[in-house]
Order: sequence, then structure tokens, then C-alpha cells
Amino acid sequence: MKKKLARSIIAGAITCLIPLTESFSQESPLESAVVLDEEILPNYHYEYIPDFTFDQISKRVQEMDTDMPFELNDRIFSFIQYFTVRNREYTKMVLARKDQFFPLFEKTLKEHELPVEIQYLSIVESGLDPKIKSRVGAMGLWQFMPATGRMYGMHVNPDIDDRMDPELSTVAAAKYLKSLHRMFGNWELALAAYNCGPGNVRKAIRRSGGKKTFWQIYNYLPRETRGYVPQFQAFLYILNHLEEHNFNLEEPTYLAEYEKIRFDRAFRLDKLAELTDLCVQDLEKLNPSIKSKKVPDTHSSMEIKIPLAKASFLKENLAWISDSLGNAPQLPLLASNLELTPVEKAVGGTGAKVTYKVKSGDVLGSIATRHGVTVSQIKAWNNLSSNLIRVGQTLYLFSDSGSSLAENSAGQKTYTVRPGDSLWIISQKHSLSVEQIKRLNNLNSNTIKPGQKLIIG
Repeated sequence: MKKKLARSIIAGAITCLIPLTESFSQESPLESAVVLDEEILPNYHYEYIPDFTFDQISKRVQEMDTDMPFELNDRIFSFIQYFTVRNREYTKMVLARKDQFFPLFEKTLKEHELPVEIQYLSIVESGLDPKIKSRVGAMGLWQFMPATGRMYGMHVNPDIDDRMDPELSTVAAAKYLKSLHRMFGNWELALAAYNCGPGNVRKAIRRSGGKKTFWQIYNYLPRETRGYVPQFQAFLYILNHLEEHNFNLEEPTYLAEYEKIRFDRAFRLDKLAELTDLCVQDLEKLNPSIKSKKVPDTHSSMEIKIPLAKASFLKENLAWISDSLGNAPQLPLLASNLELTPVEKAVGGTGAKVTYKVKSGDVLGSIATRHGVTVSQIKAWNNLSSNLIRVGQTLYLFSDSGSSLAENSAGQKTYTVRPGDSLWIISQKHSLSVEQIKRLNNLNSNTIKPGQKLIIG
């Protein structure tokens, strides 16, 4: 029976290891194990970790076909040992996440004519966590500081932080790394400059007497940067030799397929989820740059990633969904002088009762628009705790659309806006388009408020 390998890392190397991210430092098992004076029970569930030598790794490195070749040394070897032996869990975590982002990385890097191996740098930067924040304020998969992010066109404000957007931050990282490579003419120095800034690399070059390679200026670089490039090279090796180190990933995580849709208005993701029966957690995961679930007026034209399975429905119903996003849900007011039947009292409605049987393809949002009510009203009338409905289910609706109609002195028909109304809902009630209502009332936007009188004919 094969025995589990017990290894010790090269003397002094562990004390120089730099945590990759905040989460790394929490998960890293660098603390010494304490053996208590208790009976140690046998553990039959161990993982086989293959043994290897420096010469074996060196031979594999020399045979690698890569646009970013490197020569193995003790420093890189110590990191390979660390991430294949002592901290295998961190490597497994990275492997479980990589299929969410690597296809995007490869596509973007090829578009910018950069080596695809640069994608491994994101492992060192963030552990492939798009929302991770460093103690100095760097954020996202590529750990941009706010000023550098803005320099590459990313918004960084209380509502939107594009540094957490995988697409935008990857494009920014590609542009920045390309400029650093032009600056130093060497990929190892470009990576070092990405970590500590080009000014610190130039300073190290001067202090070394004008040397121009990473290992020649190694001793003059900041301590963190001395570990940064070797960690990148260690992962470049490891992820190309997973089988040799017995890494067998059983359940990789893939990013959900999506389509981008513009709503051209400020809104909240939870309101969109309510109207369309989407999962708000799915929307947050696909749109990590949106903070506090809020798309502000300043970013009303931004594209929102929608799960592909729901994209067709949203595009077909974009007009009423977009219009309804600006209306806060409100429960209907009860008319004190109206006698309700026991069923009507149970569902809390007013006016003429309508019975509606759910058909295939129906969602609460489309039913609400069709009958000139809100989603929240339907849920209250039918005691629904979620937006889930089933085909054949009976829903109670209450219609009193005529109660807000009147005629002004000029003989024009007017409508008094009620809580929960939107221009789209009013247009459907009175067989007008939204644009016709806006023209009749000289409206410059879709914003209306309860109590406002609108000309509708």
C-alpha cells in the first residue's frame, strides 16, 4: 500500500511566503499542528500525494510549450511543493473556480495578442474571487486599486464598482499588462511591475546597477514582489501538470450562460427579480459590479447580464418590465363603504372580482400588466409568499379601473394616477401607447406620481 508523503518545505522558504489574498491567509495551514495526548484513531480516508524531485520538475518545465518560459530554481520549486503538498486545498479551490473565468480570460488575452498564460496571474491576485478586497483597497479578480481602475475606464463609486466585473476588469488587466511589457520588454519584470508598480521596478533596476531581468534585480524588489512572480510560475507549472500531482477535480463550477439587456432606467435587482420570477442571487452573481442591488440613474444605460433561459422572455416583454421597474409595489387601499363577500374579504380586494386561471408561460408580471394591477397586489389577494405560480392555478384579481376616470371642463377624458400605476399599465387599460399618453400630457419622461391627472382622450 502506498504511503502518504510527508515533506518539509525548503528551509527558510515558508517564512518568506506572501499570502495571495485575504482569503488565502485565512485558509493557509502554516501554523504548526498540535498533537494532543489522546488516542489517535486510524484515518482510512487519506489522499495519495505523489513524490517528486527537483530534477523531475525541472525536466517537465523544460518540456512545457509556453509563450512565457521560465527556468526552475529553488524559490519556484518551494512554491510548487507548497501548493501541491502542504496547501493542496487552496489549489483545489482554484481548480473548482477556474472554469467560470478561464474561457473569458483566454478570449480577452488572445484579442489583445497577449500570452494566454497570463490568466494564471489572477490566481495569485485573487484566488479567482471577483468580490475579494485586499487590506489596501485593491478589488476584484485582477486586484485593481481605485485610481488604476478609473485610469482604464472602470467606474468606482458607492453604487457601481466595475473592478468586480469579470469582463471589464480582464480587459483593463490586459491593457495594463501590455503597456508594462512595452515598458520593460520582459514578462517577468512586467508581472513584477503589475504587483509593486513600475516605479519600484525602475528603482530596483537602478539599485542593481542597471540589470534588466527579474532574478538579477530580485534582492532589490519589495519583499512581496519577490514571492509574487515565483508563485505565478509555480501555478503555471501546476495547472499544466495536474495528473502528475493527483489533482482530480470532480465538480468544477461553470459560469451560467447569459445575455446582456439594457433597461435604460434606474432600478433594483430585487424589483427585477420580483417582476420576472428570476432569482435575485443569480442576478447578483452575474452582475457582481452592482453594489447593494441598485442600478443608479448615472448608470441607467449599463447592460445587465440575464440568465440565458429568461433572456427571450425579458426581451419580448421589455417595454412593460422596464416601465414597471420604476414603480414601488404598494398594497391596495380598502374602500370602507364597499360590502365584500367572504372570499373577497379573505383576499383583501376591492371592485369587481375576476378569476384567472394560470396558463403555460404566465408569470405574475405579465398577468398583472394584462389586468392593470401590480404583482404585489396579486400576491396579497392570493396569499402568495413568492412569485412562483403553476399552470392551472386559480388567481383572484379585482378590477376597479373606471373609478379614476373623469372628464375635465374641456371635454377631455382624464385619469387620476393611483399607487402602483405606471404609464405602461395605464396605456394597456385605455388602449393607448405610452408615447401617446406622453404627447397628450407633454411628459418628458415616464415618471408619474399618485394623484397626478393625465389626459387619456
